[in-house]
Amino acid sequence: MIRHIVAWNFKEGLTESEKRAHAEKIKRELEALPQHIEGIVEITVHIDLLPSSTRSVMLNSLHESVDALQVYQAHPEHQKVGAYIGSVMQDRVCVDYVE
Repeated sequence: MIRHIVAWNFKEGLTESEKRAHAEKIKRELEALPQHIEGIVEITVHIDLLPSSTRSVMLNSLHESVDALQVYQAHPEHQKVGAYIGSVMQDRVCVDYVE
């Protein structure tokens, strides 16, 4: 199993209500991906992080294998969500590891 964790900060200039709306959309769309992409064991998106966090939104997902992670990353549904995320987020950090 491969754990895939990604976290982002919002781009500058967004209001708190805009940030909340974007975070909710990102959560909804990423968490729907297992319906479209085989090899995803689970996806959870955290949008209510503690004030001590240095990122605004976090994706925590588990994939069956490295190949399954690569399929997920290349899949058109993931690419569509990723484009949206890229339009509102910055400072992406990613950690992948064998679990």
